[in-house]
Amino acid sequence: MQKAFGNRDLVGDASMRKRKHQSFDVFNMVFMLLLLTLTAYPLYYTVIASFSEASAAATGKVIWKPVGLTLEAYEQVFAYRQIWVGYLNTVVYTVLGTTFNIILTIPAAYTLSKKYLPGRRSIMTIFLITMYFGGGMVPTYLLIKSFGLINTRLVLIIVGGVSVYNLIVARVFFSSSISESLYEAADIDGASEFRKFACIAIPLSKPILAVMILYYAVGHWNNYFDALLYISRNNLEPLQLVLRKVLIQNKDALDEALMKKNLTADKMLDSARRAYLAYTMKYAMVFIGSAPLLIAYPFVQKHFVKGVMIGALKE
Repeated sequence: MQKAFGNRDLVGDASMRKRKHQSFDVFNMVFMLLLLTLTAYPLYYTVIASFSEASAAATGKVIWKPVGLTLEAYEQVFAYRQIWVGYLNTVVYTVLGTTFNIILTIPAAYTLSKKYLPGRRSIMTIFLITMYFGGGMVPTYLLIKSFGLINTRLVLIIVGGVSVYNLIVARVFFSSSISESLYEAADIDGASEFRKFACIAIPLSKPILAVMILYYAVGHWNNYFDALLYISRNNLEPLQLVLRKVLIQNKDALDEALMKKNLTADKMLDSARRAYLAYTMKYAMVFIGSAPLLIAYPFVQKHFVKGVMIGALKE
């Protein structure tokens, strides 16, 4: 009899634990769905607002689906020839700039991952100082000007060649993810340091390469502040700067029209239409600027997650 009661108690405890696990799973699923909604909805709203009628988007009628489906905002944005010039410039800056960043970051990270490197800690300390302290905007501008890089494509490619944070993540990856026994076997075969880097480290570092490429590419693609400082020629402007100028020009033209007195009814309606259109153009520009990276991300997601997790481990 006592054994039967004991078995019944065990069954009851197991049933209670199962209900607790199920309750936690339900709560976790609801929480994650809520978090996903809060994260994805702004992007979704940006897309549907850009395809909606300007007046509907500006007056808050767009919530879950496009209202009065139209491509007018995109037509107005792409009517500027400079948009295509900016797109081409940004692609060039992103590809060449990211390549330059990787050429500097990966060999430096591999070298600093070697514990037998003389002065390794001192070199890393120098890098860390630059992470927290900079020369300032004006001295940096004067330095770049002294090199003759103002209004050149090169300035947006080589400025900020190494991100110290990315360097640290890559260094930790090399030191914690690739076994030293592989390098020792290569030493026995008489391999040089460069051969070990090219034939062992690089083939085994695809995850961290994907992370570095994505980090640097996003930085170059979204960079407009450096262009604002160092570029004044229209044919060299990146996409983000062009989109900013389009929006400002449209807003300035609208403000100028509204400041004029004795406007006719037709002109008032046209000004109102332009005001609404400027609203949807903002969303169209956000989507235009973000779409290439959103398309590229799924292709590197697997390596990206793995590289971040491994590179984030403490050495």
